[in-house]
Amino acid sequence: MVAGFLFAYAVVVMPGIKHLSDKDFIKTFQVTDRIIQNNQPLFILMWLGSIVALIIATIEGSKVLDGIELYVLLLAATLYFIGVQVLTMVINLPLNNQLQKLDVNGMNGTALKASRRIFESRWNKSN
Repeated sequence: MVAGFLFAYAVVVMPGIKHLSDKDFIKTFQVTDRIIQNNQPLFILMWLGSIVALIIATIEGSKVLDGIELYVLLLAATLYFIGVQVLTMVINLPLNNQLQKLDVNGMNGTALKASRRIFESRWNKSN
């Protein structure tokens, strides 16, 4: 489910809001992110549930797998954890929090453009 969420965000949401003005882009992202960061229960369940499921699957898989299959399982678990969870914590959350602090109504066009450019390029690259 997390992969689907990230995929939808990458191929639908971000390309869709890309066409908005700088002010509308930032405001749209702020509103969407605020829903997530205000502990939307289904999102939290999905996100944290993926970590729990990963741990359980890795432990249980390591009991019955050996050789190359065990290495593939461990590699997949590690790639997911680093590629999704760690990158989100290290890059996306700080970027999102930085964007949340912006008062788009009090910013001029130059400040909006600069804030968007810094946020959008780094956020998209990390995803």
